[in-house]
Amino acid sequence: MIRRFFIGLLFFLLISCSKNEKPIVAFYYWKTNLKFSEAEKTALKDNDVHKLYVRYFDIGLHPQTQKPFPVSPIHFYENMQEFEIVPVVFIQNKVMLEKNPDIEDLAKKTIHLITEINTKNKIKCAEIQIDCDWTLNSKDNYLKFIEQVKKLSKKKLSATIRLHQVKYFKKTKIPNVDNGVLMFYNMGNIAPDSLNSIYSRKISERYLKSLKKYPMHLDYALPIYSWAIHIRNQKVLGLRSKLNVSELKKDKNFEQISPIFFRVKQSNYKNGVYYEENDLLKTEMISPEDLKEMAEDLNDNKAQSPKEIIFYDLDEFNLNNYEKNIFKQVVSWF
Repeated sequence: MIRRFFIGLLFFLLISCSKNEKPIVAFYYWKTNLKFSEAEKTALKDNDVHKLYVRYFDIGLHPQTQKPFPVSPIHFYENMQEFEIVPVVFIQNKVMLEKNPDIEDLAKKTIHLITEINTKNKIKCAEIQIDCDWTLNSKDNYLKFIEQVKKLSKKKLSATIRLHQVKYFKKTKIPNVDNGVLMFYNMGNIAPDSLNSIYSRKISERYLKSLKKYPMHLDYALPIYSWAIHIRNQKVLGLRSKLNVSELKKDKNFEQISPIFFRVKQSNYKNGVYYEENDLLKTEMISPEDLKEMAEDLNDNKAQSPKEIIFYDLDEFNLNNYEKNIFKQVVSWF
């Protein structure tokens, strides 16, 4: 009788602990040269970060041959022994839209380059992540690629999942991976209007209820980046990174005309980009309140509790927009 009581008590404690276990804080690292600034090192230490998702390279189509090739492979300038590294390979969707691509060869070359980078930098990885915004037209090639990578790598495999792929998973299908990471950003269009293309609660609400029906475990990736949209004569010229409200306020060549819009007062070059007089810059960023709102909505609609909250991306410029405890605050919602 006493033995049964203790077994029951132990079971109860195990269940209670698992219910209260919070997700870990992790980061994406998306720069070609991996070298941490002091602010980045502090953020990693303060948030007990031991897992990093590192972009190893992109796969695009070579401009001359139109064959898949690696774009901007990473260079490590840090000893990564204290971190669990997950190599991330971003595949441009146009690669998967090719007719009759040699999927097995592409998978072999992808794994070979990952292995080469790992060996050179004395990195042992247990997981690989594939990042691709596949579509109905590219899904067959993409799903075959995933199968080949899983078969050849013999490692845990994860994949990024977009909101539309969650809602319409019966059409877009589910890649054969161990788990997915929901990219909870890039929700709107890059446009000259006043809407935020990075995050919109109104847009996210169209998809959130679908999370409970999605049959694969999902961790969540949340945005902490900002950018400016360069506009001329109501036409978008491009995205300008490393620009936000505080940065533009310091520059006498730009005049703030609304909470998010700046006008170019006089033609100038900034960060190698030419800005013509009367051009507009529309700033987009994610506030701490936005992050907490995302966490609340995801928690309310989740099918399973996430094991990780991954912030995109680790960069001193991004970290400067937040108090140091924001990441633990966000995780506490789950």
